[in-house]
Amino acid sequence: MYEDFQVLDHWTGENLQCMWKGNVVAIATRHADAVDVRFTINERPLVIAMPLLAWVEFRRRSGNVITDYLAAQIAGHYLKQAVENGYDNGREIYTMAVDEVLAHLDVVMKEVGNTHNLPALPILTA
Repeated sequence: MYEDFQVLDHWTGENLQCMWKGNVVAIATRHADAVDVRFTINERPLVIAMPLLAWVEFRRRSGNVITDYLAAQIAGHYLKQAVENGYDNGREIYTMAVDEVLAHLDVVMKEVGNTHNLPALPILTA
């Protein structure tokens, strides 16, 4: 789904390869209350920062948790939409709001039906 996908750049029409690289709790790396979901776009590094409050709010609303697999899919869906709509301007980090995380989560869950249907994330060696 959104851990390894291609998308057409809105402005150039260029086919871009987007690949998930990992999830990092940003408290340790940049003292932010977020999870940084790392991707590359044609090998250019990019981070989607998802606020930890989204995890709390989702748990409050549903009783469920956002797993690493689900976080990668949510951030990937956000990234795909940003590129398609022309919002990717070469920044290294994009910050999602809680409501954005939950909205993209809803779209991903409608696509997969159940978290058991989420694709396994690749094991990266480098």
